[in-house]
Amino acid sequence: MFKSRNIEGKIDWLDETGIKIYTISACNSLVDQSKYLYRLNEIKAARNINWINTPAFVIFHDGSGCDYLVLVWWENDNELFTSVSVKVDDEWVEDASKYSFCLYDLEVFWTERNIYITTIDCELPSLKKYQVSR
Repeated sequence: MFKSRNIEGKIDWLDETGIKIYTISACNSLVDQSKYLYRLNEIKAARNINWINTPAFVIFHDGSGCDYLVLVWWENDNELFTSVSVKVDDEWVEDASKYSFCLYDLEVFWTERNIYITTIDCELPSLKKYQVSR
C-alpha cells in the first residue's frame, strides 16, 4: 500500500562530476549517502559518458526491503537513460530483467523532467542552471 516517503534533494548535493543527488527513505529518516558513493562511481566508470558535461541525477533510495541506486542521465537531445542497482545480500546487482525504479522514484523523475525542459531543452541551455535547480 502506498505510503508517502521522505524525498530530499538540495542544491549543493552534487557529486564530483556535477550529478545531482536525491535521497528517498521508506522509513522517513535521513539517508546515509556514503553507502552509495562507491557503487555510483563503479556505474559511471562502466559507461563511456562524459559525466561532467551530461545532465544527470541519481537517487539513493533506502527502500523497505533493499537499497536502490538509480542513476539517470539525458542524451540524444531529450532521451532519458537509467541504470538501477539493488543491494542484494551485501552485493550490488544491476539486472534490468529483475529490478527497476519504482513509483516513489517517479516523483523525482517528474521534477527532473520539468527542470530539464526549462534549463536544457530551451532557447538558452545551461548545464549550470540544470545542476542547481531542484
